[in-house]
Amino acid sequence: MGPADLLASAHVVALPMRTRFRGITVREAMVFEGPAGWGEFAAFPEYDDAEAALWLAAGLEAATLGPPDPVREWVDVNATVPAVPATDVPDVLARFPGARTAKVKVAEKGQSLADDVARVEAVRALVPTVRVDANGGWTVDEAERALHALTATGDLEYAEQPCASVEDLAEVRRRVPGVAVAADESIRRADDPLRVVRAGAADVAVVKVPPLGGMRAVVALADQLAEYGVPVVVSSALDTAVGMSAGLAAAAALQSTAACGLATGALFTADLAPPRELVDGRLCADTVVPDSAALTALAAPEDRRRWWIARAERCLRLL
Repeated sequence: MGPADLLASAHVVALPMRTRFRGITVREAMVFEGPAGWGEFAAFPEYDDAEAALWLAAGLEAATLGPPDPVREWVDVNATVPAVPATDVPDVLARFPGARTAKVKVAEKGQSLADDVARVEAVRALVPTVRVDANGGWTVDEAERALHALTATGDLEYAEQPCASVEDLAEVRRRVPGVAVAADESIRRADDPLRVVRAGAADVAVVKVPPLGGMRAVVALADQLAEYGVPVVVSSALDTAVGMSAGLAAAAALQSTAACGLATGALFTADLAPPRELVDGRLCADTVVPDSAALTALAAPEDRRRWWIARAERCLRLL
């Protein structure tokens, strides 16, 4: 069975979300079954075919090769707190029992620094380790001001992608030496994922399986980053339960990793498989088989299925 055969029998699904996250309230994805299991293709719709092709390669790896050899069965994960009002934080964190680390979204359009500070303070009252993610939403001056405000009453483990460019990340590191800087988009959307590290612009690398082209690519990049003394955190690309299996498998194949952003299934009101049980802040890195009833119930409209099939066929020609 070749890649074209896998795509021909693929399912396209639309997962409703509990709250707006990354600007969307429904997550679309294509999943398909191969000889080694299930794979996922869920590049965000705004990505062009060249970038999306890596996401398809990751899904095909999972379906045809399966996961790399693990070194652990369980993976520590962080809670993920969207840009919700501070009063909603306890309810969000309740979905992540036992998590001792939380990633908090900040720099949301239409919100203020005061909103961010209130949200982080509400998280800090309940979880010992806090990291923030700005998704490149600040200028250097804004990042400097925000990070000083966000650390006025407590530490941050790191600030993820405070600014968009590698040069700006390096400048934030220089101006705010007390806060570690993590790179996400500067790695997963870069032609050279190591450039940000060579430029002295990151203390931590956030890596994601789909945009890097697969689980084995993540493991290889982690080995390279280790040579620079930069640890990795494996994170979700807002994956369905199928894609999350690949993220957990990659994290389980690494010699070490901080708490990973691989519990984002709690952001969906329905998923393709029953949720993994979070035990003492950890998830088991086992494989997932989608529930047939869920594939039917969550099927995307036919026009969206055709859109995803056509996109996958274009991306396949680029691989």
